[in-house]
Amino acid sequence: MPKRLIRIALVVIVLGAILIWAFRPAPVSADFATVQRGPLRVTVDEEGRTRVRDRFVVSAPVPGQMLRIELEPGDPVTADKTVVARFQPTDPALLDVRTRAELEARARAAESAVGGARAERDRIQAELTFAQSELSRTRGLVKGGALAQRDLEAAEQQAAALERALQSAEFAIRTAEHQLELARASLVQTRAGRAATIPLYSPVDGVVLRLLQESAAVVPTGQPLLEIGDLQDLEIVADLLSSAAVAVQRGQSVLIEQWGGDRTLHGTVRRVEPSGFTKISALGVEEQRVNVLVDFEQPPDTSESLGDGYRVEVRITVWSKDDVVKVPTSSLFRNETKWAVFKVAGGVAQLQEVEIGQRNGLEAEVLSGLAVGDEIVVYPGDAVRNGVKVVSRS
Repeated sequence: MPKRLIRIALVVIVLGAILIWAFRPAPVSADFATVQRGPLRVTVDEEGRTRVRDRFVVSAPVPGQMLRIELEPGDPVTADKTVVARFQPTDPALLDVRTRAELEARARAAESAVGGARAERDRIQAELTFAQSELSRTRGLVKGGALAQRDLEAAEQQAAALERALQSAEFAIRTAEHQLELARASLVQTRAGRAATIPLYSPVDGVVLRLLQESAAVVPTGQPLLEIGDLQDLEIVADLLSSAAVAVQRGQSVLIEQWGGDRTLHGTVRRVEPSGFTKISALGVEEQRVNVLVDFEQPPDTSESLGDGYRVEVRITVWSKDDVVKVPTSSLFRNETKWAVFKVAGGVAQLQEVEIGQRNGLEAEVLSGLAVGDEIVVYPGDAVRNGVKVVSRS
């Protein structure tokens, strides 16, 4: 009898063990990641478009018959040499004293504008000469250790800015001279009463961007005919959400991607415009947008064919650090009012609250709560809870 009881007890024990093993919770499969230390970059990403920094619109100087423009978009033009359009003015009307005086006053005003533009050019030239002298002196002081490298960079930036200002002043002189020529031509044609062909020359070196009036036609004074610009002097304009634009500052670095080439271009934020505008999104939502202007650090090669009005993607770096403790943002979730992750210890998921600093769309900075090398769960599902056994899905 005792042996029979012993057998029954053994059977009960074995069956109980089988039932416990059969109904015990199975480990939850999950994806794991390791807490790492490395660089972290926070960017503001948005689409942008290229545009020529200085574009010139050639317009009709007088009312008359414009001959057909033979140039095509993309044709190169040379300042004061390439004829971009030809005009046959209409027969002049009889002028009264007042109209003649207005034309003469306009010519004198154009002469004064030329003088003012030349004076501005001379002023900038003097400032540039002084800046170049200061740059040379600063280089010597930096080489001797008397000044910091930042002072040299500031002097170089000042000299470069004045060089661009000098170039712009030269363009302003040419424009003023052309305006003077137009004013004189209008006065001479009116006085002479002739219908001679008037050639219009390109005001700058560059290429034809657009033809605004190609066919021969009778046009009024000021009718836009074509646009001219230099494709080697491009900038990028990106309209950011105003909530994102507040973090963008002048001088921040920019990565230029998805422009059609096989490499990433680099740029710098030149200006954040102070005034925003309303734009309707693709979903029909009104958004406040702000234009941000970006300069190329190195102009794209002509062979790369980056032109005016091309689409690009810009990534403006608003914060970066080379050595931070970071985790994938896919591992983070909210636990009441704090951030938390599931830390894996001994095959068990443990709820761990963490303090998060900067983050981007892929990674986040961990200020406290985790250490480098800790294993955590990424993309935690509803089955992953505190104290649940987990196993790597891979």
